[in-house]
Amino acid sequence: MFVRRRRRPRATLAKASAPAHRPPSPAQPPAPRFISWTALGLLTVASVGNLGSASPLAVVGLSSVFFYVLPALVFLVPISLVAAELASGWPGGVYNWVSQGISAPMGLLAIWCEFAQTIFFYPSLLAYVAGTLAYVFDPGLAANGVYNAVVIIVLFWGGVLLCSLGPALVAKLGSRGTGIGTLIPAAILLALGLAYLAQGHHPAAPMTAHHLLPAWNGLASIVLVVNSFFTYAGVEVNAVHVDELRNPAREFPKAIFLAMALVLAVFIGPTLAISWVIPSAQISFTVGVMQAFNSLFTHFGVGFAVPLIAIALAVGALAGMISWLDGPSEGLLLIGRQQGYLPPYFQKVNRQGIEVRIIAAEGVVITLIAVLYAFIPSVSNAFWIFTTMATQVYLIMYVLLFIAVLRLRRSQPDHPYGYRAPALVLLCLLGGVSSVAAFVIGFIPPSQFGHLNPLTYAVLILAGILAIGIVPPLLMDRLRKPGWKAAGDGSG
Repeated sequence: MFVRRRRRPRATLAKASAPAHRPPSPAQPPAPRFISWTALGLLTVASVGNLGSASPLAVVGLSSVFFYVLPALVFLVPISLVAAELASGWPGGVYNWVSQGISAPMGLLAIWCEFAQTIFFYPSLLAYVAGTLAYVFDPGLAANGVYNAVVIIVLFWGGVLLCSLGPALVAKLGSRGTGIGTLIPAAILLALGLAYLAQGHHPAAPMTAHHLLPAWNGLASIVLVVNSFFTYAGVEVNAVHVDELRNPAREFPKAIFLAMALVLAVFIGPTLAISWVIPSAQISFTVGVMQAFNSLFTHFGVGFAVPLIAIALAVGALAGMISWLDGPSEGLLLIGRQQGYLPPYFQKVNRQGIEVRIIAAEGVVITLIAVLYAFIPSVSNAFWIFTTMATQVYLIMYVLLFIAVLRLRRSQPDHPYGYRAPALVLLCLLGGVSSVAAFVIGFIPPSQFGHLNPLTYAVLILAGILAIGIVPPLLMDRLRKPGWKAAGDGSG
């Protein structure tokens, strides 16, 4: 989801081999390196979601197709094309894009939201891991709040330890996570689901055309669409590769539509497979994937494989978390140093160049959030609440990007671009309105939450957004000092 730092190899001295009488030939500029649009499409697929996001949408059965396709058209495509224009015209990422297009305080808000959403996301991701690992020992533990809290805390701080050892190890772990924890399990789950239906079993959820659209029972019946927005979040990261295409204007849109088709295939199939074998009322938001695997493996007489697939899913999710861990915090560190938003204490890095003090401070907040799992009656509800908060905070950043790109196109019409998004106004209208709509809908509890008080739910979501997403950047802007600029260049 986040851009990883790229380490430059240390320069080495080479002895001249040419004879003394022959003048050295002038250095030739390196040939430009291009990537294919298919490779970029595959990179984009690797940057989004994991199978844990399939469980909430499996609850609505065939309607999950609608919840995946609509956000892909009105959010995934617009933000991908818009981010490509921004990346090809202005280096520096989210902070520079929004600062140039709107203002420096809004740029700070954007980069903070990119960082702050992980504070909510990591607990929900690790709750999915905890529930998945429960199937290795005792599936009943998946619904135990204390067990989830302990696993979240242990795994997050273990990830911090691995991250502090340097980017080489992190890159090696993260690069293998997509295949191990997403692509291979997704293919197995879909294949087993199809084999189950081929044996003549009736799906637990109706699969007729009448059920393709969600039944309308008020806004609460479509709240689960928020899950898809978060599944697609992070696709803007690969926009930095737009200048590496031979013909960006033609090839980048092709890469995005290829990625969209693959993402839909990866997530729709397993989501439907869950709904085929597990009744809607019994699907857990956290362990729906493992419920389906457990049921299908038992049905086909390979129950011994349940712990193996659980470990694979957990390893994949953990690898993804570790690979993201210092990405957004690094962006915050760079802006904090350059603009003086961070006190010198938080500008220090360790010998590996990792901003461990920022990550550790984030870990303290995540630990407190994890403890809440021990007190919230339903682990499934807690998972959804924190996923929603992460989505809401992230959507603030996306709205700012849509506004910024429009203002930049108007205020700097002659600025050189490597790529210009087609129909920019329409793209921003689609993306901006859909993001705002998802933000508003997120304050409504899903109909699957039963008798949860809507006002209490909305206040809880709002409190989380304000406490972690809005108030901190306001304080950082108000309290910053000129002496904090580039105060922490050393390690410590």
